[in-house]
Amino acid sequence: MQVRHIGLIGYGEVGKTFGAGLRARVDAISAWDLKFTAADRDLAQAQQAHASGADVHACDGMARLCEQAELLISAVTASNTLAVAREAAAQLRPGTVFLDLNSASPQTKQQAAALIDAAGGRYVEAGVMTSVPPYGIRVPMLLGGASAAELAPLLSGWGMDATVVSDRLGVASAIKMCRSVMIKGLEALVIESYTTARRYGVEDHVIPTLQETFPGIDWPQVGAYFFSRVVQHGQRRAEEMRESANTVREAGFEPFMAAAIAGKQQWVADQARAGVFDGVDTKNSAWQVYADRLIGDDTR
Repeated sequence: MQVRHIGLIGYGEVGKTFGAGLRARVDAISAWDLKFTAADRDLAQAQQAHASGADVHACDGMARLCEQAELLISAVTASNTLAVAREAAAQLRPGTVFLDLNSASPQTKQQAAALIDAAGGRYVEAGVMTSVPPYGIRVPMLLGGASAAELAPLLSGWGMDATVVSDRLGVASAIKMCRSVMIKGLEALVIESYTTARRYGVEDHVIPTLQETFPGIDWPQVGAYFFSRVVQHGQRRAEEMRESANTVREAGFEPFMAAAIAGKQQWVADQARAGVFDGVDTKNSAWQVYADRLIGDDTR
């Protein structure tokens, strides 16, 4: 398989990371994101300027993106997984590989694959197994689908960490979604536990007990990281957890925990949108800074 032109669907954190990391591997990279044509001209111009600075061509729509791309990489929010696949299916050229990085349930991925395959494309699902920023394009990914085995060597040759887990669609996403219940669940638990402990003034008693029970974890550092990621990306995480809940439901179980996690992630996202964390240094702040904002006490 040869790819000279990559098309990125979505130019957020993941799209920007992949654009920068893969640019030297191919002749050209293009991207399409709704923000490129946003009504907020400052936002649109900032996104376009970023793309230009990274030598990524900012397209004005899906049709233009699909004109030359031999590989489309879909990196949007979970709730847009199926809509993006449907839009791309109406525009892509036969033979185009569609790599779906989005955090969606097995059934959603299967529905997206049916759209792409019916249009003559070649759908590959990917389960991105951890946060992208620390790893860049080396982030561990699990691939699935009939074309996964052919795509994997190309991605590996580009320096990516791509492992084929099945030629059946839904396996990679099931692994990803089950893991998300645990990881996003830990985030939600830490935020709820730490903030409540802070409110009662007992955090100096609670956290040492966690350290004693799980000595391999730096609980203050983990707390800061979890708060930071959810404050910055809570909306995306909430959507992912709704897909995790769908995954549990598709397996025949009631998603009590996954639904509650989605609710907590959404609540933090709503607080961030309301300005509760404005001015917080998300790279260096301790978890207590975030908790105090939620409590409504900035004086400590």
